[in-house]
Amino acid sequence: MVTAEQPLDLGASAASSRPTRPRDLALMLTAASSTQTGAALGAHAFPVIGPAGVVAVRQLVAATVLLAVARPDVRRLRLGQWWPTLLLTAVFAVMNLSLYAAVDRIGLALAVTLEFLGPLGVALAGSRTPHHLLTALAAGAGVYVLVLPGPTSDYLGVGLGLLAAGCWAAYILLNRLVGARLPGVQGTAIATSISALGYLPVLVVLAVSGRLTPAALGFAVAAGTLASAVPYALDLIVLRTIPPRVFGIAMSAHPVLAAVAGMVILGELLTWHEWVGMAVIVTANVVTVSSAR
Repeated sequence: MVTAEQPLDLGASAASSRPTRPRDLALMLTAASSTQTGAALGAHAFPVIGPAGVVAVRQLVAATVLLAVARPDVRRLRLGQWWPTLLLTAVFAVMNLSLYAAVDRIGLALAVTLEFLGPLGVALAGSRTPHHLLTALAAGAGVYVLVLPGPTSDYLGVGLGLLAAGCWAAYILLNRLVGARLPGVQGTAIATSISALGYLPVLVVLAVSGRLTPAALGFAVAAGTLASAVPYALDLIVLRTIPPRVFGIAMSAHPVLAAVAGMVILGELLTWHEWVGMAVIVTANVVTVSSAR
């Protein structure tokens, strides 16, 4: 998951009339940089514990942080609150695993850019204007240029990235529903915690087989802290003072920062067509969000 969407409702009406301050921009960029740095560090543990092991540790870290913040009382939940929360749990479990599996196969920048199609698709789906149709076509062309399908293309990796995009779109829509039925981030905390419990057998198998080494565990904990705990906290602060539109535009920095983190931490170098495809997709998001009502 690139960033948290559910806090968008926190103070959104009051924030919509306030100018964006340099401090807010710095916090948003810090959160995005932390997310991609954490993902890159987590990739160092893939050869030892695999993407599933990294996701298991990351979910456990995220659950610990969110439970401490939200302190949900699950005994008071009604059926109308449970079913969207459980759907969100399934989305969490699949989204994070598909993204990290895609990172393992096609690299951080490509995987994050493909996942970024999720929120872009949600923004475009809510529009009926002709120029947004052109934006959607441009984004599709950007995906083609980004991947340049051929005999050597990793179609499984691309498919996993697109699966993560679909999950992120579902995550946004479900978070709106869960946020309307549960206060604060209680729904997110419960969903993350149940997902973490589902991944506990993975950690048990890794520990019994001796693969959960201190180095691998350290990289996975770094991924959980930098890609979950830090962005959650910073997003909660920022989204109380800025309009959701500004936040949506700032999210466009994620693919670029993923490319930078991939180069610096993982030694992944992008080709010209990957840069061009990424630029087209990022531009499509900026145009869509900035012109949306």
